[in-house]
Parts: sequence; C-alpha cells; structure tokens
Amino acid sequence: MSTYEISGPTALVTGASRGFGHSIAIALSEAGSTVVGVARDRHRLEELRSRLGETFVPVVADVTDPNVAGELIDRYRPTSLVLNAGARPLARPLQHHTWQTFSRNWEVDAAQAFHWTREALLSPLDPGSTVIAMSSGAAVGGSPLSGGYAGAKAMIRFMTSYAASESERNGLGIRFVSVLPSLTPATDLGAAAVAAYARRQGVDTGAFLAGAGPTLTLELVGKAVTDLAFAPTYEAGAYLLTPAGLTPAG
Repeated sequence: MSTYEISGPTALVTGASRGFGHSIAIALSEAGSTVVGVARDRHRLEELRSRLGETFVPVVADVTDPNVAGELIDRYRPTSLVLNAGARPLARPLQHHTWQTFSRNWEVDAAQAFHWTREALLSPLDPGSTVIAMSSGAAVGGSPLSGGYAGAKAMIRFMTSYAASESERNGLGIRFVSVLPSLTPATDLGAAAVAAYARRQGVDTGAFLAGAGPTLTLELVGKAVTDLAFAPTYEAGAYLLTPAGLTPAG
C-alpha cells in the first residue's frame, strides 16, 4: 500500500493503471483533484505518478479484496470514487466457455463494485460525495462472445441504483451514478472484442469499425467521468456514453 500522505478532497480510481481508468485518473488530476489510483501493476502506476506528480497517489493492491476497499475508503475519504476495475473476458461463443471463464467478470468486475459500493454506504462517504461505477453498453445490448460479461455489467448498473436508493432512504447525500460506454477499440479489452466480432461477421476490423460509426475515445471517457464527478446537475442514475457524449439510459 502507498506511503504517500495527502490532504483535502480526493478522487479514488480503481483499475487506474490502464484503459479507461488511466484516462479517468489523468482527467481528474488535470481538473484539480488529487487522485488515488489503485491497481496491481506497480510499474504502470509509477509511470502515471511520474507524469502527474504529487497530484497522483499510486496504490498497489487487489481491488477485489474487501479489506482493501474498507481500508482505502477509511484512509483517503474520497469525495469522488470511480469503480472502473475489470477483467478482460475470454472472447468465445457460449458453448466454448467453462463456468470459470464465463463467470470471470462476476468475480472481478461485479465483486469489486459490490465491495466498494458497500463500503461507501457503510462508512459512509461524506454528504456530497459521488460514486461512479463503470458498467458497459453491453449491459443493454448483450455481448454473446464475452461469457458473463454483459450480465456482470448489468448487475453493476443495478447495484448502483440500489445504492442510490439506500443513500436517499438513509439521508446520506451520496450520489451514485453508473456509466455505460459504447464499444471502443481504444482499450485492450475493447480492441479484443472488436477483433472477435469482426471475425464473427467475416470482415476485417477496419470494415467492422467503419460500419459501427464514430468510436469512443479515452479522452472523451475521462472528460465524461470528470463532468459527472464535478457537476451535481447530473442526477443519480445510469448514463449511456457514446462519441456524442452522456445521455440518460432510461
């Protein structure tokens, strides 16, 4: 765990070493937050520390460990908590999965969202804090080559809505939001999914992406999450994130 000491309002991002988490950490730092980035990849976290300086606090830990969630929430008291960590699913049709590969995203994505959301409510975080859980557009449209991925991401959306209800019912003043990004090749996970679905359609990735239209960028993801963290005009709920921006998921 980190030995850095910080003071003042902070943002905490799980899965901060790469992909969406990396871009979110950068965007929050550039917006003026001190960012606590949590991941298992020490080297990538230290690279981000070198880039962002004292505004970034690297913490090497397993975000699926419930003890880590409790300890870091108690230590850093984040005003913005971004639950982004997740596993890369095995890109195979249903019949080529085992239960272990099928349930991988439940054991990582859904589990980390559950542990951190639970701790945010139990602690509780200070009134006015925001918890942003990264779900996926697959939670709406499905993902037949990703095992239990779509179901795990749908559960993250449900958990976030349950937490929002508990916050309101208990007068905690914590805003809970889920974000459902569209498929993008900008991350390792997204690039693998794009390649798999292109093969399934019998086209190359360029043709697949051309048919899908504009793609979501990492910069847009970082900006959207920063907007959600700092703009109370975004009410609790679920938001689709496409290249056109954020829209309520309904």
